[in-house]
Amino acid sequence: MSSAIKQKSIRRSVALPPQLIADALSNAPEDLRGNFNRLVILSLQQYIANQQALAFEREMIEMAADPVIRAECIAIEREFMPAELDGL
Repeated sequence: MSSAIKQKSIRRSVALPPQLIADALSNAPEDLRGNFNRLVILSLQQYIANQQALAFEREMIEMAADPVIRAECIAIEREFMPAELDGL
């Protein structure tokens, strides 16, 4: 039995504008220009990562604006203030 478990792929048929395909291929790294499937996979992975990063950034902005969290951070900062003066 193989130690690597092969993931199954789900086939999807999509209609893409010819210019989008041309732009994708012309801007792709050389090693991906001959493998459109891999280019689409990597593009989708990058899109997902970007969306997750944007969501995290929005959550951090919301958290930073939350008055309860801000008050807690101020309280923690006050508690650690004497330790900052000890030079460690």
